Amino acid sequence: MPSAARTLVLIGGGHAHVAVIRGFATNPLPCVELTVIGRDAETPYSGMLPGLIAGHYTHAEAHIDVAALCRFAGARFIHDEATGLDLACQRVLCRAGPPVPYDCLSIDIGASPSPRASGIGVKPIAPFLAHWEALCARTLATPERLHIGVVGAGAGGVELVLALQVRLEGLLRAAGRPDDAPRFSLFGQAATILPGFAEPARRRLERILHRRGIGVFTGQVIGTTADGARFDLDDVIWATGGVPAPWLARSGLAQTGLALDPKGFIAVHDTLQSTSHPTVFAAGDIASVIGRKLPKSGVYAVRQGKPLAANLRRALSGQALVPFRPQRHALALIGTGDCRAIAVKGGWSAEGRWVWLWKDWVDRRFMGRYTNLADHARADHQR
Repeated sequence: MPSAARTLVLIGGGHAHVAVIRGFATNPLPCVELTVIGRDAETPYSGMLPGLIAGHYTHAEAHIDVAALCRFAGARFIHDEATGLDLACQRVLCRAGPPVPYDCLSIDIGASPSPRASGIGVKPIAPFLAHWEALCARTLATPERLHIGVVGAGAGGVELVLALQVRLEGLLRAAGRPDDAPRFSLFGQAATILPGFAEPARRRLERILHRRGIGVFTGQVIGTTADGARFDLDDVIWATGGVPAPWLARSGLAQTGLALDPKGFIAVHDTLQSTSHPTVFAAGDIASVIGRKLPKSGVYAVRQGKPLAANLRRALSGQALVPFRPQRHALALIGTGDCRAIAVKGGWSAEGRWVWLWKDWVDRRFMGRYTNLADHARADHQR
């Protein structure tokens, strides 16, 4: 008698989950049905977002078509948003559709934007990109110089402000108005930019920011309209860390028993398995690996993809799980918007156009693993 099919449900199409879907496309697991619940049918690749903003990549080049990838994998894609978990009955509650049952569940939905008085966050990326296009149009339509502030002086914020500057200066130069280029200011709560990075890397980027005329204000946070007025900002973009999705708190320990860390992120072992529910896994920014202080960045989310895929297969097959062992010092490739970049690993750093070419090759190679499969799925779907 054949075994009954088991259902693996993925909430979100984040960097780790696309690796799981790809694994099912290239090596299906017998008697396992894959379902993906996604608020968005496309997933932006964080490594290419600054390049997209600077104008080096198209929308298609910087996004993974998750729905097409699911078709190629033979998975069911549900275009809906999760709003809660019924852990007792092993069901995902959705905003529009009926509950989705699961035998094994994985969550990779990133972090939600923090509440703020003004401005817009980089995440979720879709509304930010719409805001960005409107800001480009506003810059061209406004005769005066705008003053744009970026809040968050980590690697993401620094890379973002440099990309914004390159794109807007290019637009105004093409319009014959180079002298009207916006002013930019970068704000960070820590005492320095790039907290957690070694001093040589910080000095490199401080020199670049100074040379490009970007004001840097560390030890400061813009959290109110009054602060924004103080700095006379026309637009504020937040590149700070996010918070867990509100529905997770409703599914947390006080309600149904899902273990969360003190900040409300899903508590997982180094196997990426929930510390409270063996059938639940999590990865990316929404997960908090107990005992390891990992930065919430796309670099680690990408690297969790392969071990997450392996452990989901092991869990469904009744095998022992394998821990995720991140590198102590991950390589960071930070673009400066002008087709140059800085490479950082531990105390070592280097910069130049060759680093940008390296970063571009790494990013395109990563995307090619998914876009090629998605292209095949779209072609088959159109026949």
